[in-house]
Amino acid sequence: MTQTPEALFDAGIERYKSGEGPDTLIPEFKQICEISAKNSAAWTCLAWLYLLADKPALAYKAAQKAVKLNPQDPQARTNMAIAMLETGHKGVREHVELVQRLIMAVPEFQEEVKQNIEDGLSRKPDWKSLIRIKGWLFEES
Repeated sequence: MTQTPEALFDAGIERYKSGEGPDTLIPEFKQICEISAKNSAAWTCLAWLYLLADKPALAYKAAQKAVKLNPQDPQARTNMAIAMLETGHKGVREHVELVQRLIMAVPEFQEEVKQNIEDGLSRKPDWKSLIRIKGWLFEES
């Protein structure tokens, strides 16, 4: 019996949380995105995994799909901004400003984005683009 896309997604998230790296998880999330093409969370995760694996062009494409499916997802927008920085695309500010508005309006979003940034920096400590995004989103004023 094959697993549902939701079950595959949940299993992939658990494996990620337990420390598994992008190299083994990317093929799984690609498969989830193929099976369930309108699952914005899966596209968001795939973009993040590509970013961790230093594949910003692929991350950009996955993030575009995630943002198109769910324009109000702050993590999808954050991933898009990081991928844009790393690929030299213009328009980063628009995404950063939207994330700022979303995390100001919904405290849960702020906590989720902060946790994801810290997770990214724990896996890739010298991640310059993520450090820049963190500064823009959470600079102390």
